[in-house]
Amino acid sequence: MRKLAPGLLAVSALVASVLASPAAQAAGPTAAQLLAKLTSCQQISNGKYRTDTETAATIPVCGKNGAVWYKADMDIDCDGQPTTKCNKNTDPWFQPDTAFHDSKGKPLVADKLPYVVVPSPSGTWDYRKHGIQGGGVVAVIYNNRVDYAVVGDTGPSNIIGEASYASAVTLGINPNPKNGGTDGPVHYLYFKNSKVSPIEDHGKAVSQGEALAQKFLNEN
Repeated sequence: MRKLAPGLLAVSALVASVLASPAAQAAGPTAAQLLAKLTSCQQISNGKYRTDTETAATIPVCGKNGAVWYKADMDIDCDGQPTTKCNKNTDPWFQPDTAFHDSKGKPLVADKLPYVVVPSPSGTWDYRKHGIQGGGVVAVIYNNRVDYAVVGDTGPSNIIGEASYASAVTLGINPNPKNGGTDGPVHYLYFKNSKVSPIEDHGKAVSQGEALAQKFLNEN
């Protein structure tokens, strides 16, 4: 490991202290504040979802003022543009496409963009009828962390609880599509009628998400 000169050590220490200060931390509501509003479910789905093919259907989709949410697990989605981390060799279920595309018309990049997978429309629930769309903002809450992602892909119509490789990394979850993910609980909080443009701009997802999360707290 290369040693830093004394002057560089001082600069490094200063940067570390700044990053550790409260002012440098993400703005917006804390995980605890958001979870306090998600303690009871007003079910809006016509039925319930499975978290995996072999599990029972126990997960309802719930409604709140200006939002839709559910509590599930997290499976890892590596679909989209092939990369060294997400491809047919690293992911047995890999698909080189996503339901929603970036500003250049290309599939999203799962290991770079935090995105959430919403169940495909069905008689159980149709996200399109509840103010949810591609590029919509989602607060993903796990282990006292909040990550703001976008709606980036659709999945099976009977399974719920999936997010991109990058979303898992941000939340400290094993992102390996073969053996990663978590049983949770992971809370997915969708803000109605929101949209990030361009969809691949994660910075915008975070800034919009923080504002929408505060609005959610104020209205619920």
